[in-house]
Amino acid sequence: RRKLRSDVAAAFPTLSTEQLAELIPNKEELNVIKIYSHKGEAITVYMNHRNPILFEVEKVLYPTVYTLWVYPDLLPAFSTWPPVLQKLAGGADLMLPGVVVPPSGLPQVQRGTLCAVTLLGNRAPVAVGVAVMSTEEMLAAGMKGKGFAVLHTHLDHLWEYGDKSYPPTLAPLVTDCAAKESAGDEEELQGKEPVTSCSPEPEQPLDMRDLSLRDTCAEVLGKEEPHEDRAAEPPEDASTEEAEDSRTPQEQMDALFNQCFFHALKCKVKKSDLPLLTSTFLGSHMFSCCPAGKQLDIKKSSYKKFSKFLQCMQHQKILQVKELHKGVESIVEVDWKHPDIKAFAVPEGFSSACAAQESKSEDREQVYHAPEIIPLYGVSTKMIPLFQESGHRKGSILSSSEVRNIIINYVKSNELVDETNKNLVKVNAVLCDCLLDKSEQDEISHLKWDELLSRCLERLQPLHQVTFSGQEPVVRKGNIEPIDISIAQRSSNKKVTIIKNLELYGLDPQCVANTLQQKVQASATITPAPGAKDRVQVQIQGNQIHHLAKMLLEEYQLPRKYIQGLEKAPKLGRKK
Repeated sequence: RRKLRSDVAAAFPTLSTEQLAELIPNKEELNVIKIYSHKGEAITVYMNHRNPILFEVEKVLYPTVYTLWVYPDLLPAFSTWPPVLQKLAGGADLMLPGVVVPPSGLPQVQRGTLCAVTLLGNRAPVAVGVAVMSTEEMLAAGMKGKGFAVLHTHLDHLWEYGDKSYPPTLAPLVTDCAAKESAGDEEELQGKEPVTSCSPEPEQPLDMRDLSLRDTCAEVLGKEEPHEDRAAEPPEDASTEEAEDSRTPQEQMDALFNQCFFHALKCKVKKSDLPLLTSTFLGSHMFSCCPAGKQLDIKKSSYKKFSKFLQCMQHQKILQVKELHKGVESIVEVDWKHPDIKAFAVPEGFSSACAAQESKSEDREQVYHAPEIIPLYGVSTKMIPLFQESGHRKGSILSSSEVRNIIINYVKSNELVDETNKNLVKVNAVLCDCLLDKSEQDEISHLKWDELLSRCLERLQPLHQVTFSGQEPVVRKGNIEPIDISIAQRSSNKKVTIIKNLELYGLDPQCVANTLQQKVQASATITPAPGAKDRVQVQIQGNQIHHLAKMLLEEYQLPRKYIQGLEKAPKLGRKK
């Protein structure tokens, strides 16, 4: 442990003695585990408080994102756009066109310098990487090409070893430029603090440990950004305005979410509804509790994501959320005796609705929004030679349009378009190795454009991105499984309709079963789906595919291509 502390002090000299003692404590448990990367490299991971804090590759120490959230200024940081995080988490390196150049200029680094990557507007790092070129070389290259070799990101497998928490919201250091221009003017800056928009900033280093992962969600999410908004006004005025309950729009949205949350738990949700999909809880229950003239918008709150809001409620032991399937979370338990639920008073005008308790299933269906499903493609080992010219590597995630543009640019840059027939592309050595089977390599010298693109897509790793209403996009491997409808025969020649994979599309199986039961007046049950862990299937008496087709296609507005088995409907009365 002493050697580790000395190695960390040598690797990160900006850490104070107190910060070193906090990062690597003397008496608390410190675990060491060994894992292997996809390339087979041995990686030593140091764990503290059940979170990976450091990892070592070839005797070089690197901090994890959990450590950088506590010490966000440990490494020089470069900002990028939020959508880029998905690419980095998929294995891509950070290209210079994705780096945001601030007005104060980029941090000065040399080639090989360890750097942090942040998202625009938030100082909390989301990735750790090594600079491929110096700052001068980046600017000289016109901010083009590869900028950073990314080693570790938020949402990767190393992050999953920890508590899977999300980055805190840390305001950018606005006063950095002023401090650099004149270090001797600190007293003047402090004298003008009430006038500036960042009066608490000089005390930021002292408060850095207050942002540790052990803090409650309320401290990170509930106080950080409102504090930033109030700092724009003189402290004395802020306190008087608070007394008058003149809250910021963000604080008002937080309060509205809290009100609708407790209202929904008290009046809409019953114990028999559990487990309840979080998307159903938000869309069917919380939205219906929103007062007239107001609208819930998680992006305008301090939480930014509904999953973070639920994490805070879970931290207060009001409910328990569990990921029953990757990317699909459900509320599995609610403490109905919690003081906050008991003390909540239903707003006027909702009392009659609360007496009725639960909404009708038809109302729930109207607020369901079909998820947006986008097919994606991952660069496989065999296809690396074709994509490396465009700066992509194994595991890079691309859309079909991006693949198409990369192939077109590759063909044109290598002058592979046939001079006599522009509909044909000459097959060079790279295209031959990537797209042709061994038996075809001596026979095919040209490919049509559409055949070239279709062969390319077939040889890439299939992925898909699912975006549920009010939630962040989730990327999964393979093609999405369709909703499977089948007919089975039971004793006495009775038929039953079985529906599987509803959870993948954000549909609550219990809600679907209840709706079908009311519509067709037949018994419906929920049973575990065979061969699928943590999934259930709906079973209803009779051949009910007609009713299912109408509900899924017309009411839920799911695309027909994601529903399998509609052709098994009875022939009589079949709609063409």
